[in-house]
Amino acid sequence: MKKAQYQTKQRKEMLDFLKDRSGEHFTAQEVCRYFKEQGIPIGTTTVYRHLEALRKEGRIKKYVIDEGSCACFEYLGENGEGDPAVCYHMKCEECGSLIHLECDAITELEDHIWKDHRFRVDPGRTVFYGLCEECEKKGYEESAQERKLER
Repeated sequence: MKKAQYQTKQRKEMLDFLKDRSGEHFTAQEVCRYFKEQGIPIGTTTVYRHLEALRKEGRIKKYVIDEGSCACFEYLGENGEGDPAVCYHMKCEECGSLIHLECDAITELEDHIWKDHRFRVDPGRTVFYGLCEECEKKGYEESAQERKLER
């Protein structure tokens, strides 16, 4: 039997933030920045404490992608119903954003790796690195501007 959580105003603010970002990834620093920008007095320690409590309750998932990167969190719903069974990620090496990758081709690749190579891939720890669409566009724009300056 789960212990009932004491509902504070700060916890309610945190849950409202999470629900508004369902399916998105965010860091504890982004949560803190949001509350500061909104003028909502929630301290950094409180944010971390609430995130850890919500993780233990199964309401959020914590991703630690690589050393040197901040942990990311994702809201899974009131009862953890949004927890994807298979969860691959893509990480932008420019802006650091973490993006879910739900793709049948990846599932086929996972099946191929098992069938032909006898290796079971862990989707929760598999990350593809590269550039997101926005950073890719910026790169092309910057390259075009650099070529113009060289002329």
